[in-house]
Amino acid sequence: MDNLIIKNIANPHELERIFRKEPEVFKNSFSHAWEQNPDSQVLAVWNERLHFKETANTEKASLLQKNFLSMGILAILAGISTRIIFHFVEQQAIAPINLIFGILPFIAAYFVYNRTPKKNVLYTLASLFLISGFYINMLPLEHKDSIILAYLHLPIFLWVVLGLAFTGNEYRNGSTRLAYLKFNGECGIFYASMAISGMLLTALTMQLFRFVGMDISQFYFKNVVLFGAAALAIVTAYLVSRNLKLSKNIAPYIAKIFSPLVLITLLVYLVTVIWVGKNPFLDRNFLISFNGILISVLAVTIFSITESGIDEKRSISDYINFTLIFLALIVDSVALSAIVFRLSSYGITPNRLVVLGVNILIWANLIWIMLSYMRFLRNKTGPSTIQDAVTKYLPVYGLWAAFVTFTFPLIFD
Repeated sequence: MDNLIIKNIANPHELERIFRKEPEVFKNSFSHAWEQNPDSQVLAVWNERLHFKETANTEKASLLQKNFLSMGILAILAGISTRIIFHFVEQQAIAPINLIFGILPFIAAYFVYNRTPKKNVLYTLASLFLISGFYINMLPLEHKDSIILAYLHLPIFLWVVLGLAFTGNEYRNGSTRLAYLKFNGECGIFYASMAISGMLLTALTMQLFRFVGMDISQFYFKNVVLFGAAALAIVTAYLVSRNLKLSKNIAPYIAKIFSPLVLITLLVYLVTVIWVGKNPFLDRNFLISFNGILISVLAVTIFSITESGIDEKRSISDYINFTLIFLALIVDSVALSAIVFRLSSYGITPNRLVVLGVNILIWANLIWIMLSYMRFLRNKTGPSTIQDAVTKYLPVYGLWAAFVTFTFPLIFD
């Protein structure tokens, strides 16, 4: 082999062919050829090529070890914090929504540690988490509509804050925001997969202890399941951010399979609704389910856009997404009309105002996405316009969630 290397020293194409055919043999024989021709520039390049990977792997291993250690510490802290918060929730000293502070701040800390944002971004993140935690615990522990709405909207607001931690200094960049949405989809898939494994382990553990006459269900839930659920969120963030192939390979296929199934289901449901004569204007529960469908369809569409991607070449997935958006817009228009009718007929309440606001926001977002898709399908723009319609609207949802969380308990006190 070393003779072949020396013989073809002036033939880069042949050297590359020999290497690709038998890379290990090539590497083993190269050192002898290099010793015989130390002045060859061609072999000098090959020497760097063959041995650079060892240095790169060493640096990568060092970085991986550093990130793994930080992930482990944050996962343990998240588990401990969640267990402590749960103790106070049990004592009815604080609201259950505080459990979110046992997870999201630590995921944000992991992003900050690995991305090192500017001080103004860091201070903004810390301030928003601290203010949110302080404010939500200043509210009375009452089951009033305005306070429950604040509890429901706080996770949405903090999810957008977490997005700031993920994007860091590039929070204005549309592609970075799109990466955050993809990260959420992949995290959801991987977390669910690992959670199922954890549930099986829990069931097995419970049964094993029952065989010896011990019921450890309460202890196990408080000290193992709760801790594990919180820590797993940090571990999942770490694994997905390390470009784990499992979630990245599965997510696009789920998006491509799930979108047409949702489209068929929605079409059948809408036809059935018209057939049986259900009226969202008069039936409150049906109106709530209508809004649930709307939010689900929007989530599926965004998931499909971010995970399956949009190529310059139009595909059947693009037409399915466009149809889903169009149907969702019809559902939202009907829901908006029903909400306005109920407001004018039965008066203003915090719940009705929130539903109205959410539907207006979604309606505007769907219009933007649909118009972008129409221009894309007519070859007037590229896929970036659709991605912009998805990513640039995210802060609007965060602002609305912040408005409901921080003002409704004061306005409707």
